[in-house]
Amino acid sequence: MYQLLIVDDEIHAVEGIQSGIDWEKLGITAVFSAYTVRQAKEWFEQERIDIMLCDIEMPQATGLELTKWVKGFYPKTETIFLTCHADFKYAQQAIQLGSFDYLLKPVPFGELEKVIRTAIDKINKDQEAMKYSQYGQLWFQHQPLLIERFWQDILNQTIPSSREAVQRAAIEREIPYVEEMLFLPVLIGIQRWHKLLNLRDEKILEYGLRNSAEELLLEAGQSGRIITLSNRRLLIVLSVQNQHDLETMKSRCEKYIKACSEFFYCDLSCYIGEEVRGHELLGMVNKLYKLEQNNVVHNNKVFSISLQTTPASTYKSINMTIWSVMLTEGAFKEVLIESSRFLKDIMEKEKIDASFLRQFYQDFQQMVYYVLQTKGIQAHQLFGDPDSQDMSATATRSVVNLLDWMSYTIQRAKEYVQSIEQSQSVIEKVIHFIKLHITEDLSREEIANHVFLNPDYLTRVFKKETGMAISDYLLNERLKIAKELLEKTEMPISAIATHIGYANFSHFSRTFKKHTNMNPNEYRQILHRESGEIKSAKE
Repeated sequence: MYQLLIVDDEIHAVEGIQSGIDWEKLGITAVFSAYTVRQAKEWFEQERIDIMLCDIEMPQATGLELTKWVKGFYPKTETIFLTCHADFKYAQQAIQLGSFDYLLKPVPFGELEKVIRTAIDKINKDQEAMKYSQYGQLWFQHQPLLIERFWQDILNQTIPSSREAVQRAAIEREIPYVEEMLFLPVLIGIQRWHKLLNLRDEKILEYGLRNSAEELLLEAGQSGRIITLSNRRLLIVLSVQNQHDLETMKSRCEKYIKACSEFFYCDLSCYIGEEVRGHELLGMVNKLYKLEQNNVVHNNKVFSISLQTTPASTYKSINMTIWSVMLTEGAFKEVLIESSRFLKDIMEKEKIDASFLRQFYQDFQQMVYYVLQTKGIQAHQLFGDPDSQDMSATATRSVVNLLDWMSYTIQRAKEYVQSIEQSQSVIEKVIHFIKLHITEDLSREEIANHVFLNPDYLTRVFKKETGMAISDYLLNERLKIAKELLEKTEMPISAIATHIGYANFSHFSRTFKKHTNMNPNEYRQILHRESGEIKSAKE
């Protein structure tokens, strides 16, 4: 629907145009009229004007001056000049101002309708062009995100890795893609942060790593996307127009690694793949994952999948019997020195991978846990804290991580074994724990877990030091408290039972009678009677 304004200082001319045109047929829903430039400007401020029919010569200001103002403030309005003068200068100025047409009065209504209809067609085309222009802007703004999602869907197999599926997905998403296109994947693996980071700080630094990768690893004007992956990884997918220069890419990666080490507090390595077509990308990225996983020795280095030829050393089971004996005898520091030296010697002489590291880790862990078991220590309790679990989860990621885990494990085991060997300190911990939790339904297993010992082993140590079993000690402590509360308070017997960890009143009453030869109520009455007799004798 369109709106039109007629501007002419001749009232009859305006009325003639208003009545002589079938506006509804043209799709014009409102026709306004103005007899001066000032009135015309007021209409523009109140209504949307799509077409303006304007005389040129008018008092106070001309139609040419009005049109210049309209083009400045309402550039989408189409202007059609109606004038009695065939002066070329007028026509020239009208054209320069971008008017749609220039007609001489009197204008046949049929001709005027034709010009208005043509103006409406132009408005429609301009609006359509504007719409597509806006879509185009949105496309260029969001196309990088569409392409990144396209590659992510290939990597997570939402888009199957077949020529047909990849081509079809590209067409559906309107992504420029042809099967012959070649792509070079480069994997960036963050190996460790140089300082302790919370999750927010880590995400900020990862964002910085991504921006730096765009600046240092993508050539100016080169088509490529950087995709954020899980497990501290980034993937660059480069569109290869010609044969890529491996040495140039390695040089860029080395420059990137140096910058990241300096500004983002981390060690990372880059893994350069080989050129592949879109449907082959997942297979190549999986090879890069394996290459990254097996880099357990080097930090801040560039690797190329085309240069990996030397097979990794096969792991041979290591006899750790001597180390086990040394640990049993308390030579923790010596075992750490020996095992670290052994691992470093292997690393210098042979190529080792993640499998080698994982098997060494498992054998070493088994050896340490066996020694702890002989001393009654429950390894899953001793190493069940978050720090221990984090160290264990990353132990086989690199030799550096494994050495850190070995040092941590040996030191923690040493500290607790020495604590256990000083059995009195363990007994004190147990007694303190019992007193703190005397009102709870404590079990032998809970008490043993508190000091990371096997329940049977703890029972033997406790009885050796105190002369009684843990259960007997716990019972004596509870009865001692119960007797004191019966004597010194008027608390209900059921409340006293609950206070010392007995949920069942009958069970408490039977236990109390078994050890005192009277039930709790009789015990309280006797104490009160004796107390009264003593008080009378004093008086």
